[in-house]
Amino acid sequence: MSREEVLRSIKDAEKKANQKLAKAQNDASGIVTKSRTDAGEVVANGKKEAEAAAQEILGDAHNAANKDADKVRAKGEKDLDTIRSQSESNRVAAIEAVLDNFTAE
Repeated sequence: MSREEVLRSIKDAEKKANQKLAKAQNDASGIVTKSRTDAGEVVANGKKEAEAAAQEILGDAHNAANKDADKVRAKGEKDLDTIRSQSESNRVAAIEAVLDNFTAE
């Protein structure tokens, strides 16, 4: 092999090595870009899932609070009805007691 052939084969080998290096750097850059994109999507999906879970928890708490409020309201209405019925049954006696006090004087 002549000296020119050896130099030419070295230059060809360097050219191929540089091409492989450029391709590897390009591939690495693409992998990093894709990884960043994927990471961004994972974070966005995580936020959406967290917000959905938080809304579900808040909805459940709201429903539980409404049930408790309904129970308290029902008990209050029952107590109020009891007081009304007792006052109506005592009204006649109270009126007679007041009238008796006025007429006794």
